[in-house]
Amino acid sequence: MVVSFGGEISGERASAESREWLITNGLGSYGCGTVAGSLTRAYHGLLVAALGAPTDPCTRTLLVAALEEVVEVGHRSYPLANHRWSGGEQAPVGHLWIVSFRLEGTVPTWRWALGDALLEKRLWMQPGAHTTTVHYRLLQASQPVRLSLTVLVNARSHHGGTTHPELVQRPVPGGVALAPRLEGVPPFMVCADRGEINVGGAGDWSRGQDLTAEAERGLPSADDHLRAARLTVTLSAETPTLTVVASTEANPLRDGEAALRDRRTHEEALLARWRVAQPRLAPLAPPWVEQLVLAADQFVVARAIAEPMERAAEASRVEAGGSVLAGYPWFGDWGRDTMISLPGLTLVTGRAAIARRILRTYGAFLRHGLLPNRFPEDGEPLEDTAYNTVDATLWYVESLRAYHAASGDDDLIRELFPRLQEIVEAHARGTLHGIRRDPVDGLLRAGEEGLQLTWMDAKVNGEVITPRIGKPVEVNALWINALRAMARFADLAGHASAPYDRLAETARQGFQRFWNSAARCCFDVLDGPDGHHDAALRPNQLLAVTLTEGLLSGEQARAVVRACGQQLLTPLGLRSLDPDHPAYQGTCSGGPAARDRAYHQGTVWGWWLGPYALAHARVYDDPEGALRLLEPIGHHLTTAGLGSVSEIFDGDAPHRPRGCIAQAWSVAEVLRAWVELRQAI
Repeated sequence: MVVSFGGEISGERASAESREWLITNGLGSYGCGTVAGSLTRAYHGLLVAALGAPTDPCTRTLLVAALEEVVEVGHRSYPLANHRWSGGEQAPVGHLWIVSFRLEGTVPTWRWALGDALLEKRLWMQPGAHTTTVHYRLLQASQPVRLSLTVLVNARSHHGGTTHPELVQRPVPGGVALAPRLEGVPPFMVCADRGEINVGGAGDWSRGQDLTAEAERGLPSADDHLRAARLTVTLSAETPTLTVVASTEANPLRDGEAALRDRRTHEEALLARWRVAQPRLAPLAPPWVEQLVLAADQFVVARAIAEPMERAAEASRVEAGGSVLAGYPWFGDWGRDTMISLPGLTLVTGRAAIARRILRTYGAFLRHGLLPNRFPEDGEPLEDTAYNTVDATLWYVESLRAYHAASGDDDLIRELFPRLQEIVEAHARGTLHGIRRDPVDGLLRAGEEGLQLTWMDAKVNGEVITPRIGKPVEVNALWINALRAMARFADLAGHASAPYDRLAETARQGFQRFWNSAARCCFDVLDGPDGHHDAALRPNQLLAVTLTEGLLSGEQARAVVRACGQQLLTPLGLRSLDPDHPAYQGTCSGGPAARDRAYHQGTVWGWWLGPYALAHARVYDDPEGALRLLEPIGHHLTTAGLGSVSEIFDGDAPHRPRGCIAQAWSVAEVLRAWVELRQAI
């Protein structure tokens, strides 16, 4: 078991609050919270439902925030909940009785010692249903105990901002049903398999909870929740269990044992596919790698492929598709993140069929030869402003190349080839946002004032922090890689490959301009607005080593890896900027503006650890040494988002985790790198 600890962590408030659990359902719904049980983020709750999924991009709404438990053992009462209040009070403090916490696959499990009673709680989401199950079991006690649960509910965006919506309450067998008087928010229920239920008053709000993580991020931090009902039940040796279900489903599964079997069957199937896909490597994998296989599944979501508006006249259909949520708890579907993550989340884990659905889903939304940067959560139509990315489309071609290499699926290449042709033609002649091929050196340039088009996309009050207007190094490595892939795809689709080979060769020769002989590494951006080249040392040039052969000589590639290793490498990822650069910022903290200014100016990104390890193995012929670079991730799985990999870390030691507690490309690139490096040994 990768994540397991006792009271030394779970009983100490700061340690227990800094560790967060995550449960998901494959549709975009989730639940998350702290080991301590305290709600420190607006996103914390038992049921955050992706309303409308899978037909629409998910609009995620906090419905069930918490169950406040009180256990009576003899004459003593033990409140197990944990709250911080706006006035500074901390009460109750239920973490003091936690004796162990462990993650069973992706199922968070607590044990409380309450006198001579030992109570266990597990919670999980049912795959493919907007349902969270909470299961209690009395493991031992000298007498029956009484368990009381107060149900806290809401109906607000998961981003926060309680507006005290009207929630019409009515009793249902074993629980309470709630109908929010809000457009687009369906009824939901909280019910138990037994016990006495009392429905709360319509105005009984628990007010003034202090969300300390939001305060630390410079965001509104006061929250309120409605006390919707109170459930009481006696647990004894004869009847030791209680199951509580929170759901938007009309008839959710209420059998806790059966629901847990379904969850475990789902996770066993994930590991079985991984072992079949990697029959030689899977037996050699340390436990933390298999934990990443389970974590990878949390980002993959079902989506419907709905034909875009301009194609509605010729074909109005909806079919099964897929996507990737970029990170929990706040990111949605992002084109770039999806395509970078796809090989690690699906191909190395034996889920090529899901990769195929994702590629077809995104292929349906190509416009102007570009992939959307992100899909709006509110389901609004995609406007041209959503296509503000220069690299997502090129990552799409790379993901398709990786998919074909893993699956041999020629049919998908033939199906998508006309759209791939549109991509190359649009980039060659010029498309949105100044994206066009320079006919002189064959390289791609991109950018307009006020827009951020690369993965370094922070923007503060209209100011783009890293505009990178010109010819970014990683974009051109991707461009050349895409042209070479297109030459192979053309052969498969019965088209001429020579035009793509010629474009690739011209760009390959032009790429030599990136070499900065004085610094012994690559320029980050060529031909900026003032005609100068940006010599800042960033990790982007590593793609010229790992992605496409022949862009750098052997000595140049070693020099790039050496420079990145000496200045950017940390145990958990690569800094986004050289610490010796005057714009470097070593911590990513404070309010939104302060964090965004540091986001790509020194902050460590976990996803770059994978490309760096692969580059290290390539230039030094040392896959075993490169594997050792990944080992700190195994320890990280026990620290922030339990069982997963954080989005970012401070550039300065001790590299505190920041950002999302679980990030798709962080998990995917470490997992992909581990597989490729292990294969090379």
